[in-house]
Amino acid sequence: MTINIKKCTLEDLRKLQEISYETFNETFKHQNSPENMNAYLERAFNLSQLESELSNRSSQFFFVYFHNEVAGYLKVNINDAQSEEMGDESLEIERIYIKNNFQKHGLGKYLFNKAVEIAKERNKKKVWLGVWEKNENAIAFYKKMGFVQTGAHSFYMGDEEQTDFIMTKTLI
Repeated sequence: MTINIKKCTLEDLRKLQEISYETFNETFKHQNSPENMNAYLERAFNLSQLESELSNRSSQFFFVYFHNEVAGYLKVNINDAQSEEMGDESLEIERIYIKNNFQKHGLGKYLFNKAVEIAKERNKKKVWLGVWEKNENAIAFYKKMGFVQTGAHSFYMGDEEQTDFIMTKTLI
């Protein structure tokens, strides 16, 4: 089993957009209206938005490759790039997505471990993320990885307000 991680650069912009659309769609299209999905995808994953995020020194994106094929990606944020004010001691896992046909190979855990490694390198004391309250598989995964729910915030899917649980893991 060959698994590799590669940090994304601006040259990866279109590939990042492609996998962002694909994985978000696979994960959430069955539970949301096409209008709200399209509105969110256009806002969150248009090329100028992704270019801005890739250029932010407080954010990093990584592709995970499974047998030399892009299987998923990770986005982490520190400092003011975090989507909530969690302070300088925290790292946010904003996105961790694996394509459906690559799930069940441990790739999510691999990306999670990469995020923890980055947090430790930067002397962060906590790793946190937001996860949709209806995404039961992800919630179960994060609990298994040692996260606990510490709050909630609103997430807008198009014009629909949804609730994300904020889950936090304290690093030792």
